[in-house]
Amino acid sequence: MHINTAEHESRHMVEIMARICKRLAAMVIFGLGALFIVDRAEAIEELRYTVLIKEDDFEIRQYEPCLVAETIVEGDFSEVGNEGFRRLFRFISAENRRKQSIPMTAPVSQEASERIEMTAPVQQQKEAGRWRISFVMPSGYTLKTIPQPIDERIQIKEVPGKLVAAVRYSGTWSRKRYEEKKALLEGFIRRKDFTGVGEAIFARYDPPFKPWFLRRNEILIPLQPKGS
Repeated sequence: MHINTAEHESRHMVEIMARICKRLAAMVIFGLGALFIVDRAEAIEELRYTVLIKEDDFEIRQYEPCLVAETIVEGDFSEVGNEGFRRLFRFISAENRRKQSIPMTAPVSQEASERIEMTAPVQQQKEAGRWRISFVMPSGYTLKTIPQPIDERIQIKEVPGKLVAAVRYSGTWSRKRYEEKKALLEGFIRRKDFTGVGEAIFARYDPPFKPWFLRRNEILIPLQPKGS
C-alpha cells in the first residue's frame, strides 16, 4: 500500500509539472507575440536624414530641419533622461494648452546644455550636470501650429538642418557604454577628415520597457562641412 501511494503521488507530481510547463510555454509564446505587436506598433515617424557615407555602424548624415520640444534637466547622465522623458511625454500626452495629443516620434535626444553668460565680454560656458532632453515634433507642425506646453520648463524650438556623424549600437543606456561608443565615433570622424562641432547627442529610439539587447541607440556629433 505504501508503494502504491508513493507511485500515485509521483504520477500526480508529474502531471502538475507537465501542466506548469505547458503554462510557461504558453506565457513565453504570448510574451514573444506581445513583443512583436509592440515592436510593430512602434512604427513611428523618425527624424529625416540622408546618408552620405556609411562604414559598418558609422555614418555621415545630412539632417533636415525640424521642430523640437526640449527641457533642461540637472543631474547624473544616467538619471536625467528618465526625468526629461517624463516631462516631455506628459506634454505630448495632452498636457498642453490645447489639451491635444501629439504623436510620438524618434529619437529621444540627450546632450550637454550650454549657457550664455550675459556679462562683458559675453562668454560661453558649459554648465556641469545640466542636460538638454528633446523630442522631435511630427513634421506636420510649425511654430505657429504646435500646441504650447503648460510646463514652463519645456520650450519649442526650430533646429536647422545639419551635417552629423553617427554610430549605431544596441545595449544599455549606461554612461560607460556611451563613452566607449563616443570615442569610436570620434576616431571615425578623424579618419574621414571631418571636424566635430558642438556637443555629442545621445539618441534613444526605444522605450525603457524594451529589452536592452533589442534597443537601438545612437551617438550623434555635429560636423563642420568641408570647405566652410
